[in-house]
Amino acid sequence: MDWEHLFEDLEGQLAAEWESERAALDAESERLRVAKLSLHDRLRAMQAAEARVRLELSSGDNWDAVLRVIGTDWAGVHVVGDARLRIVPLGAIDSVGTDHGVLLNSLTESLPAPGVRERMSLGFVLRDLARRRLPVMIGRPGRDPDQGTIDRASSDHFDLALHDALQARSARTVRGFRSIPFTALSWVRVEDAAADL
Repeated sequence: MDWEHLFEDLEGQLAAEWESERAALDAESERLRVAKLSLHDRLRAMQAAEARVRLELSSGDNWDAVLRVIGTDWAGVHVVGDARLRIVPLGAIDSVGTDHGVLLNSLTESLPAPGVRERMSLGFVLRDLARRRLPVMIGRPGRDPDQGTIDRASSDHFDLALHDALQARSARTVRGFRSIPFTALSWVRVEDAAADL
């Protein structure tokens, strides 16, 4: 019997089994890593790549947009052809369409720790808009958009003074008020194209 040939064959089989086991462990490790990714993580990666996306919202709106900033629970986008910033709660996004390369890169993108903007909540952003008295348009599912100024934003809702967005908010121009839960919100468009977060 050729012992040298037998041992080489056994070594080859053992190496192949080890390689197979390592590949299985790597695949399982990758599945676990991907399972921990959130939509927020994926959107941050797409935003860092300045990717163009197709947003489908719970309100029925569909936008070709570029992600500009991702907060803790919202995204700031520019719709192609419109310089006005739109703020979209992540819960109002039904789907994000993009090309396959961007989709795959959003799985592997290694991003730095979130900065100040990324740690801002939707309530924080709406309070900032209220403080600056910027006119907004509000979109909600199944409703016509409302125009006005956010008077105040609480932990889970905000108050909107209804008036024509082209007019400054005043007692004379306000025609009503709404308290709107964040959960009912599809988007907020800041009517001043020069305004930024």
